[in-house]
Amino acid sequence: MALVNGDLVAQVRGHHRSFGSTRVLQGVDLTLRRGEFVALLGRSGSGKSTLLRSLAGLDPSPRDEVSVTGRTTVSFQEPRLLPWRRVRENVELAVLNTVDARTRPDRVRDALGEVSLTEKADAWPGQLSGGQAQRVSLARALVSEPDLLLLDEPFSALDALTRIEMHSLVTQLWERHEPAILLVTHDVDEALALADRVLVLEDGQVAREWQVSLPRATRSPEHHQVAQLREEVLGALGVAPAPRDDLADSPQYARHLKTSGAA
Repeated sequence: MALVNGDLVAQVRGHHRSFGSTRVLQGVDLTLRRGEFVALLGRSGSGKSTLLRSLAGLDPSPRDEVSVTGRTTVSFQEPRLLPWRRVRENVELAVLNTVDARTRPDRVRDALGEVSLTEKADAWPGQLSGGQAQRVSLARALVSEPDLLLLDEPFSALDALTRIEMHSLVTQLWERHEPAILLVTHDVDEALALADRVLVLEDGQVAREWQVSLPRATRSPEHHQVAQLREEVLGALGVAPAPRDDLADSPQYARHLKTSGAA
């Protein structure tokens, strides 16, 4: 089921970014619409995270090059939780200036409930596993009901089984809240499993784009369309196709595809 409703959330037009004499982005064009899930791949140094930072407003960008409507939040590879604040306090930071103090505890409790961490509300970040810390990061990103959710390789440091769980969780939260999502990842299988649209960044521009129209519940790595897309994306990245990793081949991944409510 396509969630895109046509509302433009972000538009990047001819965006350039340089660091000293090094030009990282060279006229990038990109649009993101509400309810759309887009994955961005590229070789190391291709400018993926630079583009994400521009969209997040973390780096200054000309308004005629980068335009974002509504609220934007980011979840990074590292959860970036403040170790001196309890879990609920870390989540509450995202709504300190936007939600009335009387309703903030309920918002935080609901957000933690969505990521199945209600019982960890009073825990310290140092008491959490890697997967739990990343769930808190997601709760913090979603508690403000963003229009655009930026994910900068948030699963790369997790073990394979935890990544499967996080993929399922992100899909459920995306369907529930319907933000536009831009996922920066190095994992082609992850991109094909989650995204509606897969982009490859090369030479500072979006060089290739694929629509992934298969329902998520049918995106088995063995499906001929998925296998073909995988080969094409790897080719665009300059990588010779190789056997899929343990994540894609695992029985747990297959069960996730069958039980996921995403379509």
